[in-house]
Order: sequence, then C-alpha cells, then structure tokens
Amino acid sequence: MIRRTLLVVLSSFLAAVVANAAETPRVGSPAPAFALADEEGVTHDLTRYRGKTVVLEWTNPGCPYVKRHYRADTMEKLAVQYQADVVWLAVNSTHSNTPEESRAWKQEQGFQYATLQDADGSVGRLYGATTTPDMFVIDPEGVLRYAGAIDDDPRGKSEAPDNYVDGAIGALLAGNNPDPAKTRPYGCSVKYE
Repeated sequence: MIRRTLLVVLSSFLAAVVANAAETPRVGSPAPAFALADEEGVTHDLTRYRGKTVVLEWTNPGCPYVKRHYRADTMEKLAVQYQADVVWLAVNSTHSNTPEESRAWKQEQGFQYATLQDADGSVGRLYGATTTPDMFVIDPEGVLRYAGAIDDDPRGKSEAPDNYVDGAIGALLAGNNPDPAKTRPYGCSVKYE
C-alpha cells in the first residue's frame, strides 16, 4: 500500500514538472505576450516593444541577491548603457507587493525603468521565473534569446563577473545569437502566492 501511494505521488509530481516545463517558453521560441501595469498604473504591452530588444528582470526588493545587485548598480548600469536600443522592465511577482512599495524602492535606488506589477504571478509563471533576479532577453522580433542568471557570480565574490545579460544584449546588437543562451538563475525564490 505504501509503495502504491508513493508511486502515485511521484507520478503526480513528475506530471506537474513535465507540464510546467512544456508551458514555459524555450530560448529560440516566441516570447509569451503579456500586458501589465507598472508602479504608476501605466500598462506595458510586450507587443508594443517589437523592433527593440527587451530585458525582463524578475525582482524583489526584499531579496538579498537583488539588494546586492542594486547596491552595485548591476541592472541600472546596463539599462543606461543600452537605453537607446533596449527596453528594460523589472517585474515583481511577489504576491504581497504593492505599487507603493515598488515606487518607494525605485525612489530609494534611483533607477528609471518601470517595475511591472504581477502580484498574482501570472506572468512570472508564464515565463517560468523561479528566482530574483531571473533574467530574460527578447530580440526585436519578439523571440526569447536568453534566459537565466544576470551573471556567473552567485556569491558576489568575483572582481570581474561574466555578465550574461550584457553578453546577450551585445550579441543581439551585433547580429549574433547569445552564447550562452541559457544559464541557471540564482537568487531568492519568487514569492508566488
């Protein structure tokens, strides 16, 4: 009886994992369309940004990994460096997040890009975002070209980390495919409800 129960539980778990994997976008496939309001109530429709490279940055101001990257201006420097060619959008899928909290974080940190409000987690789940930060780079044709970590330095110990997002954007602007195109993201788990 225990063996049968264990088999049923394991089968259900594996079915859920496979179903989730099948639903999340793959690098090289069209990025899922969505529309979300930012911290000011302005709606951002992904299709509106066709013709530009788009970076989606899953964030949570309470996460120590996010805090470290914002203290180092990792995201802001890239957003400013590529602002002529790239639309940078933070996405907060934390179930308890509010627009007021996003505005306060933005003011405290001094960055200029929007923080999309995804408290129900629908877009985070659509993309398979698992950590904060978790990064997605979409090319001007709307194809997902990079998914994963911001860099190769999860512990924050490297003097010169390899910034995967910088590499992905640079490759796309040069007409090439990012290499690597997928890495394992690191950080805090996305706080879905």
